[in-house]
Amino acid sequence: MGGPFIKDLLKNRPTYIYERPDGTFPNHDGNPLKPENLRDLKKLVKTKNADIGIIFDGDADRVMFVDENAEFISPDLMIAFIGDFFEDRLKPGTKLIQDIRTSKSVAEYLSKYDIDMHTWRVGRAYAANKLKEIDGLYGGELAGHYYFKDFYYSDSGLLACLIVLQVLKDLKHKGISLSQRIAEISKYYSSGEINFKINQKKEAMEAVKDYFVKQQKPASFLDFDGYRLNYPDWWFNIRPSNTEPYLRLIAEASNKDMLNEKIEEIKSIVEKFD
Repeated sequence: MGGPFIKDLLKNRPTYIYERPDGTFPNHDGNPLKPENLRDLKKLVKTKNADIGIIFDGDADRVMFVDENAEFISPDLMIAFIGDFFEDRLKPGTKLIQDIRTSKSVAEYLSKYDIDMHTWRVGRAYAANKLKEIDGLYGGELAGHYYFKDFYYSDSGLLACLIVLQVLKDLKHKGISLSQRIAEISKYYSSGEINFKINQKKEAMEAVKDYFVKQQKPASFLDFDGYRLNYPDWWFNIRPSNTEPYLRLIAEASNKDMLNEKIEEIKSIVEKFD
């Protein structure tokens, strides 16, 4: 559904692909988080020597991006990127939201504005209500949802797309590429989302939490949407799927060896459960 709307906004300036609505999904399904659904977009970015590639999900409430090198950008990092659009409105104490899976890089990059970042539950129903509750300016999620006070505290892939393009245009005038700005934002190594297919989700989650708490008291601990344990050089979020027999893990660390070590420790615990 993003095709007709984005063409109305941007006319014939971009190169489009699969923009005609078709509920049979003849080219690929509507989830832009799947790597196989990005292949054609990445090829097009390289062929056209484009500055950015943009992909919407089926109903265009989510949007994701690849850089000029056709590298996928983790959607949580774009929360930080969008911040530069709101530079004049990011006064000290301005409230923003991110979900519990968000990279530490986001709040660290936006700290130059002295903002008040709120971390909250995953999902549109939670995020939109939280942004309204705290009267936040904007926020985002790892899933590619971006929420705006100016859009009734709701999410819009189209509005997020326009904002990202404006920031990119300003950067291009300064000779800065999308990948260069993302490199300034992203400072950690991430596991991406790892899924464990088990039925004893709660038991495994508790075991992982208890193991690391006994090893070292976390710098901070969040206990909604599973658990997020923050340590000085790494963090992880482990949370159960509400609809599938999956336990979902995301971890991030200051170096790759530490990240791999922690992932292996967590896997060795989870694999003991059915």
